[in-house]
Amino acid sequence: GVQREITERAIELLRLPPNRPCHVLDVGCGSGLSGRVLEEQGHVWVGCDVSRDMLDVANERILRDESDDEEDDESGEDDAMDEGKGKGSNTTFKPKGDLMHHDMGTGLPYRPSTFDGCISISALQWLCYSNATGQIPKRRLLRFFSNLYQVLRRGARAVLQFYPETAEQAILISECASRVGFAGGIVVDYPNSAKAKKHYLVLSFDRAYKGDQGLAATSSTALAQKG
Repeated sequence: GVQREITERAIELLRLPPNRPCHVLDVGCGSGLSGRVLEEQGHVWVGCDVSRDMLDVANERILRDESDDEEDDESGEDDAMDEGKGKGSNTTFKPKGDLMHHDMGTGLPYRPSTFDGCISISALQWLCYSNATGQIPKRRLLRFFSNLYQVLRRGARAVLQFYPETAEQAILISECASRVGFAGGIVVDYPNSAKAKKHYLVLSFDRAYKGDQGLAATSSTALAQKG
């Protein structure tokens, strides 16, 4: 589906170290579809979302997969015994996700330098709106990016796919990320297609960040650096 394709692209832009599991934060994880893609690629993830209903769906999926894995493990053990192998186990470990009910606009409640990377699929734009009295979009964006800067390990990246309603929203988001210290830029895939066009805010600690290549016709805009 479309979300799987977006998640795979976000993980590609993360540039995670090859051949080892990484600890990845999924902001606005929803029903856990993007987390499942992370699992399939061998990574461990933590997801947070403001919707309890979506988290319930994600948790049901995780519990169902765990039950399926246990049944597969028991079947593998029986087969090994029947074949007289008896040396070790046929079981394989499949990483799972941990879930938290949380509003990303209030910050991120994790310890500093916890994550090897962060993804977010179709969630960041919601910080540009005031959904309750006292919610100020710019303040919520700054709080989110400031906390994200802290919880990522140095050298890590964050890739946040979003749908800006206006060019002004994209500029506001970019300016807030830059203000807290991030380098990076917005990568736009398929910029000439109304249907396929996707925006990815790629954040890095590398001050020499030059911009990633967008798919199809290239479109990449670097963040204005503070100072």
